[in-house]
This record gives sequence, structure tokens and C-alpha cells, in this order.
Amino acid sequence: MTQRVVIFDWDGTLVDSVDHIADSLHQAATDMGFPPRDRADYRDIIGLGMVEALDRLYPGMTPEEMRQIREGYARYFFQQPVTPQSIFEGMAPLLESLSEAGRPLAVATGKSRPGLSRALASSGLGARFGITCCADETRSKPDPAMLHRILAHYDIAPGEAVMIGDTVYDMEMAARVGMPSVGVSWGVHSPEQLNQHDPVTVVQTVTELRDYLLA
Repeated sequence: MTQRVVIFDWDGTLVDSVDHIADSLHQAATDMGFPPRDRADYRDIIGLGMVEALDRLYPGMTPEEMRQIREGYARYFFQQPVTPQSIFEGMAPLLESLSEAGRPLAVATGKSRPGLSRALASSGLGARFGITCCADETRSKPDPAMLHRILAHYDIAPGEAVMIGDTVYDMEMAARVGMPSVGVSWGVHSPEQLNQHDPVTVVQTVTELRDYLLA
């Protein structure tokens, strides 16, 4: 591949956290008396910023209800810290190989800054990334604001980077800025869904991703 900078989504792409996010959202919402949603509904909004995700799950929520459910979600989610064992097998060595090859790395995630900071520290991956961007600092995916910030940081054009992600929000975000993307099949959305936004490819394994990025 010719893209110099590699941008990763976090949850469902680098880290096996999708089920835990869905469980935490379910618990926080039902604790407050909101009706349970299908598990697929909780999974489908992963990748969005929390405000946008909750607006989709429970339209009409008041600001106070939003605050309480976000606090409840954080309480449940952080009971299980991200550890090296949470990283998808093969991902840590891939990041190391990319760094050794002189390929700058970045993160663009729907997580909040406090959540990502904790995850970067506890996973041991934080030092790998030259810049990390969160939805609460810019705009939620699929708005490309995070990608614009990363491109400005490295002073590159969209075609000089590639977005790696597991959701249609990642693929659409990249498409909206004219950046190539690669979908991964082990997260939230199916290859059929990811292909709606014309990624360069959708990989089935970390080995396939490695072969593409380091070809």
C-alpha cells in the first residue's frame, strides 16, 4: 500500500470491547427505567459519540437523563479495564511492525477523551500513536472532523492516509474526506454493510490486515 499514515478506530477494531460496551449501555439504561433494546441495537451505535448514540437509542432524552445514563455507563464500563489481553490477537505486534517501518499511527474514536486515555494507558498501546482524536473533542463519526485534525497534524493529504475500522461510520467518515479505508470484519458491522462505502478492502483476519498494510 502507498498510504503513509495509518489511522485506527479503537473499539471493535483494535480492542475486543463491543460486547462489554453493549452490556454497559443496557445496564445503565435499564437501571434508569428505560426499556431494554435488542442487543443488535446497542451494538449498531458503537462507534458514534455517546450523545449521538443515546439519541438514536432513546430519542427525546432530557439533558439530565443523558447525564445520568452517561455516568451509569462509565461506572459499568470501567469496572472492566482494557488490558493487553483485551487487544485482538496480532494487533499489538502489527502496531509495533508499523512503527518500526516508520509509519505514523493515529486513533480516531467515538470514545470520550477520559475513556480513551484510560484505555491507552491500561492497554499499553498509548506510546504507539502520534495523535489520538475523540468524538467529544471534535464531532461524532461519520463527520470527518477527527480525520481533518489528524491530516493537519501530519501535514498530509487524505490520500496519504488510510482509515482502519469496523463500522459503517468509519467507512463513511473516510469517504467523506476522500481517504482510502479498510474494513475489518471482526467488530460491529458485516462486510456487506462496510462495503456500502467502498473501502479498498474488507479483511477477515489480522493477518490479512498485516499483509495489506505492510505489503
